[in-house]
Formats: sequence, structure tokens, C-alpha cells
Amino acid sequence: MKETNILIVGAGPAGIFTALELLNRKFDGKIVIIEKGVAIEERACPKSRTGKCVNCRNCHITTGFSGAGAFSDGKLSLSADVGGDLPELLGHDTVQELISYTDGIYLSFGADTKVEGVSDSDKIKEIRKRAIRANLKLVDCPIRHLGTEKAQGIYFSIEKYLLEKGVEILFSADVLDIIVENGQCKGVVYRTGERQKMIAADTTIVATGRRGADWLDSICRKHGLRHESGTVDIGVRVEVRNEVMEEVNNILYESKLIGYPNPFKNKVRTFCQNPGGFVSQENYDNGLAVVNGHSYKEKKSENTNLAILCSHHFQEPFDQPIEYAKKVGELTNMLGNGRILVQRLGDIRDGKRSWQEDLLRSNVKPTLQDAVAGDITSAMPYRSMLSILNFIEEVDTVVPGFASAETLLYSPEIKFYSNKVSMDENLDTNIKNLHCLGDSSGWTRGLMMASVMGVYMARKLF
Repeated sequence: MKETNILIVGAGPAGIFTALELLNRKFDGKIVIIEKGVAIEERACPKSRTGKCVNCRNCHITTGFSGAGAFSDGKLSLSADVGGDLPELLGHDTVQELISYTDGIYLSFGADTKVEGVSDSDKIKEIRKRAIRANLKLVDCPIRHLGTEKAQGIYFSIEKYLLEKGVEILFSADVLDIIVENGQCKGVVYRTGERQKMIAADTTIVATGRRGADWLDSICRKHGLRHESGTVDIGVRVEVRNEVMEEVNNILYESKLIGYPNPFKNKVRTFCQNPGGFVSQENYDNGLAVVNGHSYKEKKSENTNLAILCSHHFQEPFDQPIEYAKKVGELTNMLGNGRILVQRLGDIRDGKRSWQEDLLRSNVKPTLQDAVAGDITSAMPYRSMLSILNFIEEVDTVVPGFASAETLLYSPEIKFYSNKVSMDENLDTNIKNLHCLGDSSGWTRGLMMASVMGVYMARKLF
């Protein structure tokens, strides 16, 4: 049996930055990272060659060194007001200080020094006025845009650094279970190929990201890891011409808008805005296809895409939000024969499906070229769909033209957040020597906050 001092499950930002900070603090024990995907230099989606998703066993977009986030838009949010609930656990000032420190690490590995969204305060105020008139809240957040392709280079440098410093990384290894004896975590059971193995560890850190949300939920239930039912976001990815978004793209880069539209008052928000970006597909376990967005530093399209997400927080007796969201996604995939659905907003208003010839006549050409024109309303829950449509009308007050008949809606856009694991300010769970970090913990959302939680974890360990 392999033994280690620190075992990190998942080589996403939370796990990576735990290891980085331990090294920065001169930790001289053994660190092992176990990752179900491959090394970053081996991550390559076959779709760039085939023109369509081939349903890899482990999706190269969502698994592998640096996790799913680095292969999407590659943006670092530099405000403690964005990226989940970690300030509730650690305090706003502590998190903001950690963001500044963590940002410095990204810069040291080659991140772009330019910060977006801080250039013109008067114009930001004008956009905020329009948001207020539409009953929306504008969260203006400084953004450091790594870029999808540039982020890969940054994380490759981090990967090499960790390996050179003696961190052992086990790739293509599926963790099946954690080992718990007398209320203490002793390590994990994992599989490589057809072989099942174990690793014993003094400390085990689970940092499996959104991709591992379902797995961690099963671990919580099996081993009595205390948690509470988390939020799940169900929505669409919207795509419009760059001309429509030109003002907010130039001034804010990413316009984070939050509303509570009638009639249900669910929280609806924009997320992951990609100026000149490309809509993309991600594949999860059991073949579930969901939509996301990429934004490159050099390669640009004529469109801007962003997510609009409706948050659902279920109450007792229901406690399976992840399964609920998966069912929504599976229904949508069924209508698209396993592919992403796309529909024009005007067709939704008219109560009809979209057809491929409709898209060819439109000003907005889909950047996800193998998306299937259809009817997303046949699978989307009524509460979510109506909330999103009313929110889009409100956003049109802030961004005229956003609610155009030609605006494209892709589905399903689903964010799987783990049920929130109960932890104290030391990130201790009720199972001794077991910690949960990043998006898999339910406490963070996004690259920066997950990285910050890793830094904080390392400081608590050493």
C-alpha cells in the first residue's frame, strides 16, 4: 500500500494551490495528488479534429490537471463578493487578502498583468443606473482574463513546478471510496485500469470540483459526512452579436447581473461572459452533455456568450438537487439526440421550435456548430424557463438588443454544486483528517475562490 503525508483527490485549482502553498511554506513531507484525468499537456478535445463530440470516457474539457475551469473561459474574479460563500466561513477581509496573495501566484506563473473592468467608473455608474431601473443588481468585479489557451500554458508551468519539487501526481486514477476507521479518514481506494489499489494518508483532501459533485454526495451519504442540501443552477447559455454587448464588454468585460424576476422570485444571474468567445460542450459521466463557454486571448468570434442561471434551493424532504438537475439535462439531451439544443428567443416567444434554416438566416451564427436546432422549452422546467425569459427582458433594459428575436439560447447549462459540506474555520469536517475544498465542498464557485481555499487549507495544515 502506498503511503503519504498529504493526499489530494483532484488536480483542479483547489488541490493544486494546496500543494503550491505547502511547498511555499517549506513543507518537507510527501504530497500525492490523484486525478482521474490526464496531464495538462495530454488534454486535447478530439472535437477540434472530428467536428463533433466523440464522448470520451473522461472528457478532456472537464477532467485532467487544472480541472474544468481552466479549459473554459480562464477568468480570475478579484473580488471576495464573487465566487461562492467562502467569506461566510472565513470572513470577507480574510478572503480578500487571500485573493490578492493568490493573484500574485498566478502572476508569477505568467498571468496577464492587465485587469479588466476597472477603467471607467462614470460609465460603470451609468450601467448600474440602467440595472437599477430594471430591478437588477450589477456586481462590478475586477477580472484578470487568463484566456482559455493561455491558461493551459500557466497551469502547465505549475504542473512542471510541482513535479520538480517532488509532488507525486497519479493520473488516470479513479478514486472509488475513502477509507474511514473509527471516525478517521485513513486514505482512499482507487482504480487504475483494471487494478484496484489503496493509498494511506495522514491527511486526505477532497477537491474534485463540479465534476465530482455527484461522487462526493455519495461519499457524504455513505460515511456520514455532515452536509446540507446545496443549490443547483439550471439555465441556458445566451449568444448575441458582439455589437449588442459592445459597451459592457469594453467597460466591464463581464457584466454580473442578479435579479429576482416575477412571478417566482428565484435568484437569476448572469455568469461566465465571453466577449468574442465560443460556445462549447462538456461531457459528464454517463454521457450527459452540458453547454459552457470559452474565451481565448487571441482567437475571437463575432459573438459574445454568457450563462443565465436560475438557482434552486430545495427544502425537506427533497435532498437530491444534483439528481434533479441531471434529469433536466438528460431530457434536453434526449431531444437533441445526445447533443446541445439551440433555439432562437423569437421562436420561444412564438411557441415554436427553431429549425436549422432559421439559424442560417439569422445575424447571430451559432459558434457551437454541431448544436441541434430545436425546442428547449420541452425539457426545461416551467419555473426555470419563465424566470429566465423574464430576466432576459430585464437585461434588455441594461443592454438594448439583448432580447432580440435572433438571440440564441443553448441548453442545458447546468452548474452542479456539491451539497455544502459542514466545516469549521479550520476546514475540519466531522470525519477527522478529512477536508473538502473548492467547488466540490459547496463553498466556492470558480477558479479564484477554489485556488484561495487551497492556499488557506495549506496554511492550516502547516
